Amino acid sequence: MSEPGADTALVTRVDFGGCALVGDGGETLDAIVRAKLMGKKKSLGNTVVVGDRVTISREPAHVVVEAVEPRRNAFSRRASGERAEEQVVAANLDQVVMVAAIADPPFRPGLVDRVMAQAEHAGIPSRLVLNKIDLDGENEAKAILEAYRVAGITGNALCAKRGDGVEELRHACRGRRSLFVGHSGVGKSTLLSALVPGLDLVAGDVNLKTGKGRHTTTAAVLFRTDDGLELIDTPGVRTFGMWGIGARDLEQHYLEFRPFLGSCRFGDCRHLAEPGCALRGAVDSGAIARRRWESFVKLREELEQEQSLGERRGSRGRL
Repeated sequence: MSEPGADTALVTRVDFGGCALVGDGGETLDAIVRAKLMGKKKSLGNTVVVGDRVTISREPAHVVVEAVEPRRNAFSRRASGERAEEQVVAANLDQVVMVAAIADPPFRPGLVDRVMAQAEHAGIPSRLVLNKIDLDGENEAKAILEAYRVAGITGNALCAKRGDGVEELRHACRGRRSLFVGHSGVGKSTLLSALVPGLDLVAGDVNLKTGKGRHTTTAAVLFRTDDGLELIDTPGVRTFGMWGIGARDLEQHYLEFRPFLGSCRFGDCRHLAEPGCALRGAVDSGAIARRRWESFVKLREELEQEQSLGERRGSRGRL
């Protein structure tokens, strides 16, 4: 906790050894970070991330981040590279908003379910936003959102380009710090610009209290508005590696599976073709959406392959 009388601020962006802040009075600040918070590589790593509340001091030449207050939650992913390392994307969130397109690019349940499982692992509510419904010639969005509704995940169908459905999402985000995640090309930047008129994510011309309008496609950045929005934009993702979730416990991160787990005939049931599988029975009865079960099976196989690869690399390293 901060010391009595100490200045505190909200981290809106992190760049190498410094960060952009919004002070308690609303002023925008650029700050350096005290060396004691740096890691072995003299970088911030996961020590200071977007969404953190920090204690600051004001020196003649710099504003300095002295300490980070305890986080109430954090959304992480597996960092890119062969080594298994955690990358904390943002902290102190109220919801994770997964933005997907119904077409161009097509809806990809694997990526969506990875993000949803990670949010569940972190104890953060998630929301699915289906963009580009103007391209939904077969009315697929309704079926997709219903499958996630059964899973306890709220959804929105909209067209960011035309503005259809944007007001409903703005209402759902007001008063909640929302982390936006999406595959490249799904229209996330267009959506954020629609939610915050005047926000130009392409040119970086941002007239808000958020880090002086720098380009938003290379790092997470938090935008605040006077009407209660706190939106965190993240770079478009190609893949999303989960952190802290293994193949064996993946089923626990599908909320709609939980009432049926432990009721299978065999204790080691993999929920594939085993007789007496309660999970498969729920899929056949419609209690669990088939697309979610299929996504689970595929994702578990991917996690098993990743684990096997990691074990082989570890074995080579011990030789």
